[in-house]
Amino acid sequence: MRKLTERAIKALPRQNGEQIRAIVNELVEGNQVLETVLSSLPSGILVADINNDLQFVNTQARRFLKLSGNDFMERKIWEAIHDNDISEFIEKTLLSQDRVEGEDFNIQMGDKVRILSFSILPLVDRGTIKGSFITIDDVTEKRAAALRLRRAESLASLTTMAAGVAHEIKNPLGSMSIHIQLMEKCLNSGKDVCKDDLQDYLNVVSEEVERLNQIVVNYLFAVRPMETDTKCSCINSLISELMEFIHFELEENSIEVEVALDENLPELKLDEKLIKQAFLNIIKNSQAAMGEEGGRLKISSYRVQDTVAVTISDTGPGIPEDIKNKIFEPYFTTKVSGSGLGLTLVYKIMKEHNAEIRLDSVLGRGTDFTFIFPIPQHEQKMIEWDGETSDI
Repeated sequence: MRKLTERAIKALPRQNGEQIRAIVNELVEGNQVLETVLSSLPSGILVADINNDLQFVNTQARRFLKLSGNDFMERKIWEAIHDNDISEFIEKTLLSQDRVEGEDFNIQMGDKVRILSFSILPLVDRGTIKGSFITIDDVTEKRAAALRLRRAESLASLTTMAAGVAHEIKNPLGSMSIHIQLMEKCLNSGKDVCKDDLQDYLNVVSEEVERLNQIVVNYLFAVRPMETDTKCSCINSLISELMEFIHFELEENSIEVEVALDENLPELKLDEKLIKQAFLNIIKNSQAAMGEEGGRLKISSYRVQDTVAVTISDTGPGIPEDIKNKIFEPYFTTKVSGSGLGLTLVYKIMKEHNAEIRLDSVLGRGTDFTFIFPIPQHEQKMIEWDGETSDI
């Protein structure tokens, strides 16, 4: 369409009236095809110019939104939208030049509530921002399916956890039962010399009661929501403080430490105490995996598009393929004395930060755990966007 328009403009001085009419008709037909395509899309589309004046609204956007009056074109885009929450969101985002993807709003449409997801992106032409465009998607079914999946995963996790708890409880209960029988036998004997034996049996029962209490505490930790206190923090400072705390222990275990931090990272919303705990759990696992012979531990930070990543790598034996998908499950452990909750804690902490943790492990070569944190939206400005040329 752009090339056709440019050729037509260059040719105008050499054309007669009939040829000009043919060119105009061709341009009109091309524009109609473009509008038909945009209006046939399942997503709503709104386009504004550099001054945030509304220039185009497709059919689906008109269905999703209640636009104010019939003269909404070429008004400020937020003034044309009837819903106050959406209008305020769009005004705030455009005036602050933020780039937002996937902001959800609940909208009453007839007798049903629908979930609309809004994305606001820069409109770029040949490397220059010409305005902005907004896409609107009905994600009601998608969110409902995701919720059903989360519930199914939660149920499966609880089932696994219940089996783990049952296994953990069985041993102390068995021990308590045996020692109570011994106590009954001692009492029924009527001998005074059983006093010392009774004390020993009571001590064992007391220890097993404490074990049961710890199992219950661990279970509640695994199922209860985690309370976080997030604030803007420098991930590099956090890593440096943690390594200062643990580097002597690593050196004593013949572990060579390498730290590679990107100094140009933005601040992140973190609960510093919890993130340190997550990193420490992974480092402790790496230390245990490398064993008495030691090895090499590397921790690095770097930016990947709109995220900050931290990777902790070790030169241990690696994780077998058949257990990679199980290591974050509650009570799953390969250690003789492990609780099976260390990596569950790491997973919960990352989820509470809307972050991800990824595992990459090769047998005989080592393991990488990568933490991926979202950058707060105020760090993602439209003026910094460097995309391809748009023909819209």
